[in-house]
Amino acid sequence: MNGQIAGQSVSRETIERLTAFEALLRKWNSRINLVSPSSLDDIWDRHIVDSAQIFSLRPSRAGLWVDLGSGGGLPGIVCAILAQEHSAETRLILVESDKRKSAFLTVCAQQFALSITVVSSRAEVVEPLHADIVSARALAPLPMLLPLVARHLNPKGVALLPKGKTHEAELEAARSGWQFETDSYPSLTDPQARILALKDIHRV
Repeated sequence: MNGQIAGQSVSRETIERLTAFEALLRKWNSRINLVSPSSLDDIWDRHIVDSAQIFSLRPSRAGLWVDLGSGGGLPGIVCAILAQEHSAETRLILVESDKRKSAFLTVCAQQFALSITVVSSRAEVVEPLHADIVSARALAPLPMLLPLVARHLNPKGVALLPKGKTHEAELEAARSGWQFETDSYPSLTDPQARILALKDIHRV
């Protein structure tokens, strides 16, 4: 029996993998602060669905997807699980400087047989990756985030960046130093949030 997540039809096997990932996240969170303990009661909507909606906005062709500051695999692991079913040509690189969190991501990659590479380093020192998609969830305000995004995005790529209620202020602040095209999509999990899709990113 198929299911739905963030408006996308998915197989029973994909739902089972996402549910297993949720259980693994809960288990590791007791030792490492992967997500806020206060969000554990609503982990499916707050983190899994919130990450899955980013995958739904991907361009039709995406060979390389780079997730910056992957932390607990949100959205990187969720998107990799969805890509197994819906975008087999997509390979993900998860960049995470915290060694313990990188270890968690590596365990996820092995347990779910995911097409990902975990890079345990800071995004600003990793060689440019020329990705088709760059994502980053809860990593930094947009003016601080754009140098990292621009470093790893190819000229025709898109950045998919979920932002909270301050998204308009962050966009305004970022435009003082950067030029970019923006599409803004309502969040399925927070009426005050948006997912920003940025293209053609250049310093002013």
